[in-house]
Amino acid sequence: MILKVALLQILPGNGLTEQFHIGEEALRRAKDAGADLALFPEMWSTGYEIPPDEDVLGRMAVSADGNFIKKFGRLAKNLDMAVGITFLEKHSPRPKNSIALYDRHGERKLLYSKVHTCEFGDERLLSAGDDFYVTELDTASGTVKTGCMICYDREFPESARILMLKGAELVLVPNACPMEINRLAQLRGRAYENMMAVATCNYPDGQPDCNGHSSIFDGVAYLPGGSGSRDMCILDADERPGIYLAEIDIDMLRAYRKREVHGNAYRHPEKYGLLLSREVEEPFIREKELTQSPIIDVD
Repeated sequence: MILKVALLQILPGNGLTEQFHIGEEALRRAKDAGADLALFPEMWSTGYEIPPDEDVLGRMAVSADGNFIKKFGRLAKNLDMAVGITFLEKHSPRPKNSIALYDRHGERKLLYSKVHTCEFGDERLLSAGDDFYVTELDTASGTVKTGCMICYDREFPESARILMLKGAELVLVPNACPMEINRLAQLRGRAYENMMAVATCNYPDGQPDCNGHSSIFDGVAYLPGGSGSRDMCILDADERPGIYLAEIDIDMLRAYRKREVHGNAYRHPEKYGLLLSREVEEPFIREKELTQSPIIDVD
């Protein structure tokens, strides 16, 4: 099974109508290039705009079952291509940073909201997600166990580890930040230690605080008979807008997971109790800013 993944490293427009039309064009280009799965950068519905006024923020949010998101589901069906569409999700008391993942039949298989919201910045105005999810995603090339994490989730090894424990072979990572050497190294590490593919879609240069460098790591560090490790990075886009596509050899990944030592092969979970502690001590104590009154969710 060779899975062709398209990363839509594109600039946003202004408003939902323009966002849909830009997104539709990008999806059609991805399909023309042969993609089985296409992924948008983080919070595509707003272009990762988070206004400081909570009333304005609430009005910008869209329902996961609303027309904007459902139109992308219909596109997935019409194009026979799985689609990961990202958006500011209407939610009470505050919106969420979310992704809806559709299979090639236009069926929504997964709805995930960012667990590790950036509480030190504008995302303190958002509600955090509650859990991580994995689904059997039907694509034109076959079915792959797929999960999602969003941007800052990447910086917590627990995010990818839980997805691996839930069976993920591929993790999709919508993103909106500068992807420099250390953040790219984080993604490489998440793929390496969990023996899974990690596909990250960022906004290109020209979007504030973003620089492209969408990437795919296929998760296979060693091949039988090889003299050493191989480069798992099968795609590292440049800074420019574009549709970037790479082929992930899912069969090779599955064979690798059956024989190698990472992932869940030799863990000692009985010794990891401290990971569940809520205690935070210096130098990691931070004061959290108080937010304003909650947004009332209005349909």
